[in-house]
Amino acid sequence: MARLTTIFKAEPEAQPDSDKLVDLFKNRAELKKEFAALRDEKYRLQDRVKQHEGAIARVQQKLNHIESLLLDPEWVHNVVAYYQLRRLGLHCQSKLGRFAEELKQQREQRIYGKVRDGWNAERKVESDRLEKTLGEHRLSVQMLEDRLQVESHKLSTMNGVTRMLNGRTQTTLIDDLSAEIEAGNNRERQLLAELKALEEMEPPPQQGLDIAAKRSINFMILSFTQQLYLYYAEDNLAELAKEAMEKSLGATNYGTRDDVDELLERLAERKLEVEQQADFADILQQRARKIAEGAVFRSDDDAVPVAGSVGIVFDIDANGVVRQKDANLLGENYFGVAKVVSR
Repeated sequence: MARLTTIFKAEPEAQPDSDKLVDLFKNRAELKKEFAALRDEKYRLQDRVKQHEGAIARVQQKLNHIESLLLDPEWVHNVVAYYQLRRLGLHCQSKLGRFAEELKQQREQRIYGKVRDGWNAERKVESDRLEKTLGEHRLSVQMLEDRLQVESHKLSTMNGVTRMLNGRTQTTLIDDLSAEIEAGNNRERQLLAELKALEEMEPPPQQGLDIAAKRSINFMILSFTQQLYLYYAEDNLAELAKEAMEKSLGATNYGTRDDVDELLERLAERKLEVEQQADFADILQQRARKIAEGAVFRSDDDAVPVAGSVGIVFDIDANGVVRQKDANLLGENYFGVAKVVSR
């Protein structure tokens, strides 16, 4: 019977190598993903190459155009004037940007300084309170220790009869005093930990400026923009510099060679006069207040005024005499003022 069972016993079926097939499909899928990623990277790099080639071509075209203008005797003087005026525009833009950044930093430091001073004052009050409590607590513990020493001395000097009658009571008193001293020591450690935590406490983080502060800063930025504009308003130098910043070289024409020479001479003289200007901080403050009086905002959350509401330039001389001129410097973005105002 055993032999029959052995004869008719089912043969083990050959299991397909499924694990290898699964691994093969997984590897194939991963390879397809990597290939797709490499293909996308290739297209991205090709696009960047095309962009760079286009940029290089535009720069080369511009250089060729400048070269042709420099070779033209009728235009060469215009090229010089264009870049001198553009230099003036960049100079004013740089000065305005530095002024705005320094003003913002000063205002942030001033406001944060007040916050930090208040925080330090509160921390000192709390530190003084803890130190006073600690001192009083140490005094009370010292008194307990002195009393414990007295009571321990009493117990040690008791004779046999007195110890028998009062020894237990005296021992209980000594145990109670020891427990109070231990509790006092624990409390002292707790007070010291609180004092250390207070000393190691980090100051509050610096917060951003609120709307009122941003508006005040913007009035000063607009005041300084007007100051720069007034410096070069004569002979339309400010407008010419703005035009040179916005237009291409071929789109400007400053006249004949004599006209250009006269323009460059006026520009050099005006630059020298501006460099000799005295301190004008008071004028900036006075002008900022006048700008603020007429400023209108679209909403309570806006820090930048409506351009049309600050379209008057206030020319204030050393005697305080005020002359007004219409010029929407913010709306026309003179010297890049729209980019540096606080928002």
